[in-house]
Amino acid sequence: MPVLNRAAELQDEIAGWRRHLHREPELLFAVEKTAAFVAEKLREFGVDEVVTGIGRTGVVGLIRGRRDGGGEGRTIGLRADMDALPIEETSGKPWSSTVRGKMHACGHDGHTAMLLGAAKYLAETRNFAGNVAVIFQPAEEGGGGGNEMVKDGMMERFGIAEVYGMHNLPGLPVGTFGTRPGAIMAATDEFTIKVKGHGGHAALPHKTVDPIVIGAQVVTALQTIVSRVADPVASLVVSVTKFNAGFAHNVIPEEAQLAGTVRTLSPDMREEAEARIRQICAGLAAAHGAEITVAYHRNYPVTVNHPEETGHAVAVAREIAGEAAVHAALDPMMGGEDFSYMLLARPGAFVFLGNGDTAGLHHPAYDFNDDAIPHGVTYWVKLAESRLAA
Repeated sequence: MPVLNRAAELQDEIAGWRRHLHREPELLFAVEKTAAFVAEKLREFGVDEVVTGIGRTGVVGLIRGRRDGGGEGRTIGLRADMDALPIEETSGKPWSSTVRGKMHACGHDGHTAMLLGAAKYLAETRNFAGNVAVIFQPAEEGGGGGNEMVKDGMMERFGIAEVYGMHNLPGLPVGTFGTRPGAIMAATDEFTIKVKGHGGHAALPHKTVDPIVIGAQVVTALQTIVSRVADPVASLVVSVTKFNAGFAHNVIPEEAQLAGTVRTLSPDMREEAEARIRQICAGLAAAHGAEITVAYHRNYPVTVNHPEETGHAVAVAREIAGEAAVHAALDPMMGGEDFSYMLLARPGAFVFLGNGDTAGLHHPAYDFNDDAIPHGVTYWVKLAESRLAA
């Protein structure tokens, strides 16, 4: 089955919503304008219940089906993220960001618009039994908005039994889908390492404990976690992304500070990586007579697709796009996604939708591909109707 005729008919209208959102990007939880736009549209569509302020600035709309009594039975959740990124846009599009230093560089404007389009269709047809909860989430880009919505009791309040997410993917052709059962995106931990030595004159290094030299050894030693500790077929990234120390040519500073990220796809590797970072720092501190402290923050957990629900998602995608256009064993990605919290709370699946040959995610020239809209809307509609069939 190709895309729904109604989804194709709605493409220009949905693209208009998307471009409006693109012009006015908002960050993290401060998505008040976006949330208000979403809530207004849901009410305009005749969505039965619209609740704002979930997870601080999230919005949930509940659409009751007409089949088998309507409003009885199971509820499934469909989730889109709303926030933008602190990036200056260079796409040159007529609908480019009007807010300096902020842009939709990850396609959340497209995700929000597609889910609004699906909500409009589902509210018109209601060709399902039970309920569909359309979830519009703030603060995916580092704020953990998905976790805040879960902690706010969203799953219990709306009786959500299954939850599904979707993200665009540049490089994957428009009209194609990709997913996999199990781990599909990584845990995203962060570390900050402070090396405290003993500063002094740069001409007298023997009278100092040089935190820059020690910090350099920390950076080098951390690379051995991937190359000499982790199983070569396991997935692990340890990246040092900051190294700050000193302000003068002739002064060895008292302190150096390093920071970075660890990406893993399994709980065991996550534990191992943190333990090894702490061991390396303790050993180098003892070897050099320095003091090294490690602040380690567990950020988003691994995004793990549930096998049965992934099967449902793949079946719907194949119905829309055909067998050859659905990659059901997509390689996991080492980026993170806070939809992981929703998948810890309820069974579900996360899929990727092709964005075509565009700039990459988080790039200043990126723009969501509006040609993907009918495919995304059709996927949401058919998933809801198939999971809530009478």
